[in-house]
Amino acid sequence: MPTKSSEARSTDVRARAEASFRKEERAKDGAKAMMEYQANGKALREKTERLKALRLAKEAADKTAKPADKTAKPADKTAKPADKVAKSAGKAAPAK
Repeated sequence: MPTKSSEARSTDVRARAEASFRKEERAKDGAKAMMEYQANGKALREKTERLKALRLAKEAADKTAKPADKTAKPADKTAKPADKVAKSAGKAAPAK
């Protein structure tokens, strides 16, 4: 027959074992969470780097394409359409 003191000791030992188990589980969960956090951070940095490279390449392509467009556009802006010239010629001389 077990005595009260042996029952108390076995209950105490069991409680300590369970507490130790829970502590180990929390440590494992924490390590797993840290690994996931670091992996997500790495993936985010890689994605940002890739998108930045794409953006810079697009900006460079746009920059090289714009000078060719700009040389042609000033000639278009200075030339007036025939309709505007005809209308402005009719309004240029006010009637007295």
